[in-house]
Amino acid sequence: MTIINKDIFRQIFKLIKSYDEIVIARHIGPDPDAVASQVALRESIKLTFPNKRVYAVGAGVSKFKYLGSLDRVDYNSITNALLIVLDVPNFIRVDGIEGLTYNDIVKIDHHPKEDIEGTADFTSSDYSSTAEMVADLIFNTKLEMDKNIAECLFLGIVSDSERFLFKNTQRHTFEVVVKLIKDYALDFVALYDHLYEKSFNECRFEAYIINNLKITDNKFGYILIDDKIIEEYGVDHSTPSVVINNFNFIKELNAWCFITRDERNEIYKVNIRSRGPVINEVASRYNGGGHKFASGARIAKSSDIDKIIADLDKVCEEYLNIEER
Repeated sequence: MTIINKDIFRQIFKLIKSYDEIVIARHIGPDPDAVASQVALRESIKLTFPNKRVYAVGAGVSKFKYLGSLDRVDYNSITNALLIVLDVPNFIRVDGIEGLTYNDIVKIDHHPKEDIEGTADFTSSDYSSTAEMVADLIFNTKLEMDKNIAECLFLGIVSDSERFLFKNTQRHTFEVVVKLIKDYALDFVALYDHLYEKSFNECRFEAYIINNLKITDNKFGYILIDDKIIEEYGVDHSTPSVVINNFNFIKELNAWCFITRDERNEIYKVNIRSRGPVINEVASRYNGGGHKFASGARIAKSSDIDKIIADLDKVCEEYLNIEER
């Protein structure tokens, strides 16, 4: 059950009001919820306080351009900033703040707490998404909203709740969505096209994963996807993290992960999902983290790939043993 804490909303609004320069960051390898929350909050602050300099930072993802553009910032020109971190619990996964000097942190996140603790800390796993939390913040303060902001937040909520199918969907989630649709006359059917329209290449790529996914006796599925496969199927490097939720209702899988190579940063990205086994504890041992049933990790050594696969398979084995009792 989601409990509204109006004190934290007041604290966050007070900090936002007191700073002229605000930098809004989120996690590396962003999903629609992270980008939507970031862009929506930036636009809300600018709409409310037109003279403030507000920046949404981090690497962009071409697939999510429909949510809005991000900012390139010279941090040498920023001397007194408020940092707002969204949708990320640990500093190692915050994108785009290297070289930034800031005085206070506002944290808004629906993941379990880790090492980031804000001056004003709005952390709650009760929420379906960070977009739902940002909507609550705006609805409960003097921050303003318009239709574009409402559309961003709607898309973030729908995406991170997987169309309200995930367990973190609450009654409050629907209340927030109804208010967004009603107050801003959202054409939510048209908005779905942004999230779910896909190219034929993406369909072919998903078929490749289905045909090549290795599944253990413990109902754990995994696949390593290299750059050659990405190029062969003509998809974006973010595509594996987009299609991974489509495997959520395969009865032969209790957990699964897609491992991709990021050549530019010389790391392996691991996207992990689960229908029961708790996976975020494993992810946290490999420079990652997240929810109990949706997590990610970043691995530098190729030798660690076999280790994380073995650890996740072990978690699935333990889960099966408990189910069979």
